[in-house]
Amino acid sequence: MGEAWRPAIDVNQELTSSQPRPPVSDGLATFATHPSLMPIHLYWGDDEAARQRAVEALVGKLVDPAWAAINLSRLDGNDSAQASQALEDSRTPPFGSGARVVVLQRSPFCSQCPAELADQLEATLELVSASCHLLLVSTGKPDARLRTTKALKKVAQEQSFVLPAIWDGGGQVDLVLRTAHDLGLKLESAAAEALADIIGSDSTRLESELEKLSLYQQGRDPAAAIDLQSVEALVGGRSTSSLAVGDALLSNQPAEAIALTDALLAANEPALRIVASLSSQIRGWLWVALLEKAGEQDVAVIAKAAGIGNPKRIYVMRKQIRGKAPGQLLALLSRLLEVEMALKRGSDPGEAFRDGFLLASPRASGAAGAGPR
Repeated sequence: MGEAWRPAIDVNQELTSSQPRPPVSDGLATFATHPSLMPIHLYWGDDEAARQRAVEALVGKLVDPAWAAINLSRLDGNDSAQASQALEDSRTPPFGSGARVVVLQRSPFCSQCPAELADQLEATLELVSASCHLLLVSTGKPDARLRTTKALKKVAQEQSFVLPAIWDGGGQVDLVLRTAHDLGLKLESAAAEALADIIGSDSTRLESELEKLSLYQQGRDPAAAIDLQSVEALVGGRSTSSLAVGDALLSNQPAEAIALTDALLAANEPALRIVASLSSQIRGWLWVALLEKAGEQDVAVIAKAAGIGNPKRIYVMRKQIRGKAPGQLLALLSRLLEVEMALKRGSDPGEAFRDGFLLASPRASGAAGAGPR
């Protein structure tokens, strides 16, 4: 115990060869070295890969590996007893060198938190010492209405890890670049765009593919950035979704839409779910087209009428349907209804989509000047 409380070293002091710097300082010195680190951390978001990288980076910065068995606790907040134990552990000073870190995955404190745990949390917040770090991790956004969330936001260092929406191509490129930066890799812009097209918002697969590309690049030219040729050589397939099928139909590319649908069916995506997703997508476009034709410009009003949760998506949808008349979108919806009827009669899914999409293109083109019926 004496070693854990020895005076902190002066991090600015010149050290001679006879006085080597300790690889990891004690708990108090660790906090002195990282004065910006608060003892309570709130990590949330659906980007599990980035979230976990941040967790491990914090653990690696604060915990001495030699004392990790004692000073590192990993608990599951789905179990109320473990959530309570996390609060107890965060009040215990570290042993040996390094700080104590308590990681509580699936933290309940910013969602549905029992009253007993809420009371215990509020009593604990002021008792977590500078040499202990309580890391609360959850998937969902903290509920700002809860008293526990309000209390945590006053004292916690908060970080969010949110995946871009499936329709947000620019956000997916940013995800690729951000992940590459976290992994210490350099990417050419064309390679980043190709990875975004192939992987989409699957951050776990993205990290795996980037690690594979890193090993490949080390065998070629470690100093050079990963290029498009490397991505094309090592990363197969492409990200396929019902949204991509809808984009192909809107662009009058029935062959591409059929190929994408075949890929979805081969991946065991239910045919009726594809129809439902496409119908929702095209109805959204139709609402935007009709409201804009009526002179409505307020994206919040348009989003509410179209049933779209994020008003910013309206800007993307406006670009997508530029030059398209509402009649084209109505024609696409009509063909989707025929595909749905064929599926419910027992038709082969591939044949139903091929028949519907091949007929949808000329009909939509013919309806280009038509208005809503």
